[in-house]
Amino acid sequence: MSSAANKVDFRTDPSQYRHWRLSFDGPVATLAMDVAEDGGLRPGYKLKLNSYDLGVDIELHDALQRIRFEHPEVRSVVVTSMKDRIFCSGANIFMLGLSSHAWKVNFCKFTNETRNGIEDSSRHSGLKFIAALNGACAGGGYELALACDEILLIDDRSSSVALPEVPLLGVLPGTGGLTRVTDKRRVRHDHADIFCTLVEGVRGQRAKDWRLVDDVVKPAQFEAAVRERALALAEGSSRPAGEAGVALTPLAREEGADALSYRYVDVQLDRAKRQATWTVRAPQGPVESELADIVAAGAAWWPLQMARELDDAILSLRTNELDIGTWIFKTEGDAQALLAADAALQRHADHWFVRETAGLLRRTLARLDVTSRSLFALVEPGSCFAGTLLELALAADRSYMLDSDGEEHDAARLIVGEANFGAYPMVNGQSRLQRRFHEETAPLEAVRARAGQPLAARDALELGLVTYAPDSIDWDDEVRMMLEERRALSPDALTGLEANLRFGGRETMETRIFGRLTAWQNWIFNRPNAAGEKGALKLYGKGEQATFDWNRV
Repeated sequence: MSSAANKVDFRTDPSQYRHWRLSFDGPVATLAMDVAEDGGLRPGYKLKLNSYDLGVDIELHDALQRIRFEHPEVRSVVVTSMKDRIFCSGANIFMLGLSSHAWKVNFCKFTNETRNGIEDSSRHSGLKFIAALNGACAGGGYELALACDEILLIDDRSSSVALPEVPLLGVLPGTGGLTRVTDKRRVRHDHADIFCTLVEGVRGQRAKDWRLVDDVVKPAQFEAAVRERALALAEGSSRPAGEAGVALTPLAREEGADALSYRYVDVQLDRAKRQATWTVRAPQGPVESELADIVAAGAAWWPLQMARELDDAILSLRTNELDIGTWIFKTEGDAQALLAADAALQRHADHWFVRETAGLLRRTLARLDVTSRSLFALVEPGSCFAGTLLELALAADRSYMLDSDGEEHDAARLIVGEANFGAYPMVNGQSRLQRRFHEETAPLEAVRARAGQPLAARDALELGLVTYAPDSIDWDDEVRMMLEERRALSPDALTGLEANLRFGGRETMETRIFGRLTAWQNWIFNRPNAAGEKGALKLYGKGEQATFDWNRV
């Protein structure tokens, strides 16, 4: 358990930023990095040269949300620096050297998700990003640039791009750098090998020739060139020019010693059993369905408020509750009100605010897929696993549904909605139903034929939508034994097992990034060549040569 003083809070707003300057000029927003050296999240290191820690990235994540929801007029975002001759030197090495293994891996996971979110907004929302590298750009700084649609590098004879983690630290770039260099930038294998083993990186025309950047621009023309590209990218966006944004009001959260509570999300912790029971609530009554009413509801509109609360709770538990290895999902509320909200999301999908809400739901649910926790869903009488909330059960490693044995008045039901057929793809591009059935036509068609119908336990089991359907006599024992068995297993082995099984068949750049983080980086962070007392990561900046075990493993 993390002490209250050490817990990380992911809630912030621009008035609290210490590291970013956000400004707006018509269709272009500028997100300028200006990291406060003394603004580290934890003591013991200085954030020099625009290096960053988790606190810097929490602000970045919030700034992106503000642009998405509060500034619909913005069509392109320029990511740049306010420091002289430095864009970003990447993750702070001294912070990493002081951090636990779990902190390092969770830090990498969150930064990965934030950068994937940049690409998600470009792909789905028409929000384009330009990295304006007005100085040296290394490590995680270049990984941030790689997430953007275009990269412009100032040609001042000294500024370069670099991924120096292997030669300097004995680790890999932790935020998708290697994968994006090959999969996205399509850098040749031999060039990539040189680039990723050069401490000083690559600058000027060679950086452009090797596809590491899109263009290099002389200092006198740099600002104008960035503006020109930002406006050109904005031209192709469907985001509106004349509509007011929706304010992201502060999230209300009650926090106890063993609980997190929001309006629609509640998490109860059982520390002795190392498990968390989540209850996600559907609307309790009618939800705004007309566009004017939806916009007027703003941040209080159920799909948006629930998504924000779920997102915050996921991030909080992942970071602050490392011993809580099993998450049990329950739901409650009015299924018809939920399905009406889903219908409004679909009917108004082309409206910018509805589209951004759907995007937040998509990204939040995707966090579950890459979370190193055992996920279980319990479908009981009073549950509301329907449409959007059915995704929680489909994301689970197993789902159990109570067969009420003919007690129709108090029977568990679930409802497959249209949203379950592709509204919330995982990071591999599949819907969770497609993943479940390996895209086989017959089971998917069988499920679609029953869409919209309340399904009893035996029907859900026959369709393959749940794992088990114990009756009321066996229910308590089945669930108890399942949870006890899970608690007895190695958490390391479970992390590897779950990461392998959750993404079946199809691979994307994003799944390769997360898979390589889970496997290679997770392993390398534990190796003495990096993290030992004489490892490169531990000795960085101390003037002492790392001592390597030269055995290849």
